[in-house]
Amino acid sequence: MRVAIMQPYFFPYIGYFQLISAVDKFIIYDNIQYTKKGWINRNRMLQNGKDVMFSLPLKKDSDYLDVVEREISSDFKRVKLLNQIKGAYHRAPYFAQVFPLIKEIVENEDNNLFRYLQSSIMKACEYMGIETEIVVSSDIKVNHELKNQDKVIALCEAVDADIYVNAIGGKELYSQEDFRDKGINLKFIQSKSLEYHQFDKEFVPWLSIIDVMMFNSIDVTKECLNTGFELVEGE
Repeated sequence: MRVAIMQPYFFPYIGYFQLISAVDKFIIYDNIQYTKKGWINRNRMLQNGKDVMFSLPLKKDSDYLDVVEREISSDFKRVKLLNQIKGAYHRAPYFAQVFPLIKEIVENEDNNLFRYLQSSIMKACEYMGIETEIVVSSDIKVNHELKNQDKVIALCEAVDADIYVNAIGGKELYSQEDFRDKGINLKFIQSKSLEYHQFDKEFVPWLSIIDVMMFNSIDVTKECLNTGFELVEGE
């Protein structure tokens, strides 16, 4: 059983979906602390040849709450965000195919941050043909007071994982030996360089998955998901 564990993000870049596609079970954290300067409720898209930030505004609350305890602001103008995306990509070659998906995701009326993001990720996976089982971390019976690597190992053991795949950025956070002692092979996913036409402008890499889908056919997108990465061993 090959497993990955990540916090949810808003329209994340293709590497996030490559990670989901690369495993048999994807555990999505709901009971993890919200990080204010992270990518949980924001991302980047292309606008006039440059990357610009878009985000979900959140209700003001404690910075120490978990993602599942945070709420989207009642002032969130879904139409405004959709118009921003439409204005940026209406001339993209696959706009007509992709925008209905974006509209369905953004118009979700649930203001709970975790449920909103979970729904968006699952709908995007369905569109791209990713069939990986996605489960919520708090539904798994482990000691949820554990932190960092200890919690990851506990979750892996609880679902009988023999391979754990993590984003390459976490290579310094985990010990190959500690995982091996538990019978788990630790691997990291490394996305390959990806470049495509963006209105014949200079290419801006690693934008939201929205950008990939707008400029590439579903077949090309699926190819990038399935072959656009390699799994490397930890140290």
